[in-house]
Amino acid sequence: MVHKLKPIKPKRISDQVFEQLRELIFRGEFKPGEKIMTERELSDAFDVSRTSVRDAINKLVVMGLLEQKQGQGTFVRSPGGRDHEFMAEAMRSQNATLLDLLEVRMGLECNAAALAAQRAVERDITFMEDSLREINSEMAAGRLGASADTSFHMAIAYATHNPLQVYLMKRFYDFLFYGIEENLIKLYEKVDQMKRISDQHQAIVDAIKDRDPNAAYLATKKHIEYVMQRVGEQKRDAREMREVLEGYRDLM
Repeated sequence: MVHKLKPIKPKRISDQVFEQLRELIFRGEFKPGEKIMTERELSDAFDVSRTSVRDAINKLVVMGLLEQKQGQGTFVRSPGGRDHEFMAEAMRSQNATLLDLLEVRMGLECNAAALAAQRAVERDITFMEDSLREINSEMAAGRLGASADTSFHMAIAYATHNPLQVYLMKRFYDFLFYGIEENLIKLYEKVDQMKRISDQHQAIVDAIKDRDPNAAYLATKKHIEYVMQRVGEQKRDAREMREVLEGYRDLM
């Protein structure tokens, strides 16, 4: 039997540029709304042609990670600006809820935290702590901080140094942001809830820094379970309110 085999092609330079820029966005080193370097500056930094840089940028624009503004430059798009309604519709089409999304996160992120506690290097810890500071700064300013929160959880994925874990989280990135943003909107109504979220994030980092996989696993599990509980309570409260209103209308 003759099998059709395709010749092996070396990875294009533009693909390598694309991967590096995409990682900087996922890690939160390039912030939402931030203007990135010009093609010429990136070309010099990567030591590649401007054509390779342009191809990489165009690919990131198509993905919705970057946007080009006429006469201003190229900027990092907020995940919230990237097909947010598409994410919601994708979940609705599968009859999926925020609780379903949190269950998926439970499976992915608890093990990731345990691995990170064993494998994280100083650079990984720095990314986590930088994200925590940004989350707290956003909260203090009265903002949700969903992008920083997403970067925090992506930093843990990178700290596993497991290429498949990172690959899955990259593919899950927009759903992760969507879920975090929706959850924060629900939790932000009570200051004590946001304070608990902040403390839970810190507990995860502390366990990873202490090189304690079990503590990191449990801290992440506690964090996601807390969010699941709060979201579930709000869902029940909303259902009860609808029932009260419907009963009131029936009496009219």
